[in-house]
Amino acid sequence: QVQLVESGGGLVQAGGSLRLSCAASGSIFRLNAMGWYLQAPGKQRDMVATMSYSGSTKYADSVKGRFTISRDNVKNTVSLQMNSLKPEDTAVYYCYARNLASDYWGQGTQVTVSS
Repeated sequence: QVQLVESGGGLVQAGGSLRLSCAASGSIFRLNAMGWYLQAPGKQRDMVATMSYSGSTKYADSVKGRFTISRDNVKNTVSLQMNSLKPEDTAVYYCYARNLASDYWGQGTQVTVSS
């Protein structure tokens, strides 16, 4: 099993910045992918950004140019730097990781952007 613990959510005004961090622990082996998803009330969980073990990244179109994902393969951490935040970015953000055995999710951290 892999445990993911997120930190860094909170309340910020539109145009502000937040940084989310996630640390993985447990029977990690190699985490082929790590990333972030969000879920707004009443909506499905959507991909925000992911990074492969080799460093390839994917971003949702809505965050390109504003959010940056990074990861440390030695420390098994992944972070999301969120700049120029908008009210529509408000959601619960979940850390995600995948190895050969399974997919794993964190407990979620609330991000609220006020207008």
